[in-house]
Amino acid sequence: MKEVATIGLDIAKNVFQVHAADAAGVTVFNRKLQRSDVLGFFRELPPCLVALEACSSAHHWARSIQGFGHEVRLIHPPYVKPFVKRGKTDAADAEAINEALTRKTMRFVPIKSVSQQAFAMLFRTRSLLVRQKTQSVNALRSHLAELGIVAKSGRSSVPYLLKFVRENGPAQLPPPVFFGLEIVVTQIERLQDAVEQIEREIKIQAKCDQDIDRLTTIPGVGPTTAVAIKALVPDPTGFKSARHFAAWIGLTPKSYSSGENRVLGPVSRMGNNQLRSLLVIGAMAVLSHVNEADGNTTWISRLKRRRPFMVAAVAVASKTARIIWALLKKGGVFVRSPGISLLESSV
Repeated sequence: MKEVATIGLDIAKNVFQVHAADAAGVTVFNRKLQRSDVLGFFRELPPCLVALEACSSAHHWARSIQGFGHEVRLIHPPYVKPFVKRGKTDAADAEAINEALTRKTMRFVPIKSVSQQAFAMLFRTRSLLVRQKTQSVNALRSHLAELGIVAKSGRSSVPYLLKFVRENGPAQLPPPVFFGLEIVVTQIERLQDAVEQIEREIKIQAKCDQDIDRLTTIPGVGPTTAVAIKALVPDPTGFKSARHFAAWIGLTPKSYSSGENRVLGPVSRMGNNQLRSLLVIGAMAVLSHVNEADGNTTWISRLKRRRPFMVAAVAVASKTARIIWALLKKGGVFVRSPGISLLESSV
């Protein structure tokens, strides 16, 4: 049998597909493996180059296969799709992964450590609970609105709605409505307590991690945003410049270019939407605390005067992303220049 040089591994729950090729790119074999046989297969295989799609559990398998001396690379799934010849089969997918692996211009996803995945799980758990709380609050608002009980928009009115159901619900609401909304109110309170517990844990973890501690020195970046960056940006050196990093997050304009015509559109919204949202929210907080007495003496005050608030917030978020990349790559902490008034507390 020819010597295996590259392998495309299509992972799944139970049945994995392995496509092996030699140094010339000729297929050596393309066969299935049961989940229990995968590690034994790579343990007996001579060291080679292995590629997987960067999907669920891919980082776990990449670390495990690396332990047997193989070089493992993760590929973003959209970069694999153009190499699928026809149809959707595991064999075709594994072959496409192997073919994408050999492209000289292919970009790869850094493999996350267990620690980085742990931060990501903590951050995503918080995001899940926040979404569930928002859904419950929206349900409470809509049910009460059907009975003519309306509160002003925003988070500040939520305590009023909770208090109304607890204190006035038995007298002013029909019994079936009170029974259902009392459960919703209890759910909202439990979710809020759970979110606060996770945020306390995030602050504890932030004090123990040097990178997170350094990131929180940037205005508009707090423990939650810093943990998200630590979890979702495993290798900042993979970006050529700070602008590449901001573009990866989705904070730079889309380019529509043809010939001599070049048009810049809205921001691309690429990358992780939760990370982008946190940076924009932090930028909004920074803008809201800009000292108007400074006049036009600082970049951020001039930006706030000449642009709409949200446009300015995205611009500040893009600049924050570039500062984050510089701190992660070069080390150090953020030092405010004299005369610049920025937000002291963070998101």
